[in-house]
Amino acid sequence: MSSTPVQTRNGPQWTVWSATVDDGRAVEVEGSVADEDRTRAESRTALRRVTRARQRRRWAVEGVAVLVCLVVLISYLSIRSDPEPGDDRAGRSGDVPAGAARPTGHPATDGRTGEAGPAMPGLRPRQRPPSPDPTPSTSAPVAPPASPGPPVLSVTRGEMPAEVDLTAVGTRDWMHWGERGGRSTVRKRSGSGEIVDGGGAGTRVGWDGNQESVRWSDGSSERSARGSSNGVYTCGAGNGFTLTIAGSGAPRTVQLYGGIWMARGRLEARLSTGGPSSTAVLEDPYTSQSAQFTIRFTVPKGARLLLTWTVEKVFTPRCGNVGLQAVAVR
Repeated sequence: MSSTPVQTRNGPQWTVWSATVDDGRAVEVEGSVADEDRTRAESRTALRRVTRARQRRRWAVEGVAVLVCLVVLISYLSIRSDPEPGDDRAGRSGDVPAGAARPTGHPATDGRTGEAGPAMPGLRPRQRPPSPDPTPSTSAPVAPPASPGPPVLSVTRGEMPAEVDLTAVGTRDWMHWGERGGRSTVRKRSGSGEIVDGGGAGTRVGWDGNQESVRWSDGSSERSARGSSNGVYTCGAGNGFTLTIAGSGAPRTVQLYGGIWMARGRLEARLSTGGPSSTAVLEDPYTSQSAQFTIRFTVPKGARLLLTWTVEKVFTPRCGNVGLQAVAVR
């Protein structure tokens, strides 16, 4: 038996064995060690293959998952970007009125509803149930225009104020007599022209002795006057004044300021459309007296109020008369 050194490779290291065997025994030991190393190397190779296969399968699963996520995301974005039917502002997401709240992206989660009604389960995003048929409007029928009522006429007599403001009383029109003599008249500047002097029997005489006065600030020939006591009169039974006031279908009020001196004056009002008349009387056998006559009337457009202020009776041979200062319409 001899001692022979034996060197074997174990991984990256080398191990030197020293054995004292005969030649045949040393060869047998060397062969068994080589078989063991080969087995270990094959095991490591198989383990690497299994590890690589598992890694490839994991990569494949992750790749499929990423692809599915991309497809779902693209589908969701395409649905979100589709405009609603009838929305004329599709594609203009920035066109939102000032102060308007922007949508949250989750239909019906905030309790608000869209134009087509609240969101319902089972519908896709931004999908709404069909709108019901519009209910026909039930507006009340238009009433036919009211037909004009019957003509209205009334006359009352009252005491004349100490001073009359024709500008305030005659908002539509007014007329004054006797400022510059028996044939002198002053009218409202820019008035309606509804008052027409129709003349009358007898001779008109101007005078400045009326107990009450008038004033105005919107006259035509005389722009303004304060405290005017002027007027006109006519003597003798049957003589007097005739006036007409145009109608328009709306109610009108006429104020006539007149007086008498030792006479009985009669104011008669009638309508050009016919019908009964209305009268008022002012009488004083001994001296003079003034009055304010209020006439209310309504006649259609084109019709007129007819007034006559005449001496019905005199109580003196010395010119019993009726006088006229002014007429105003509102």
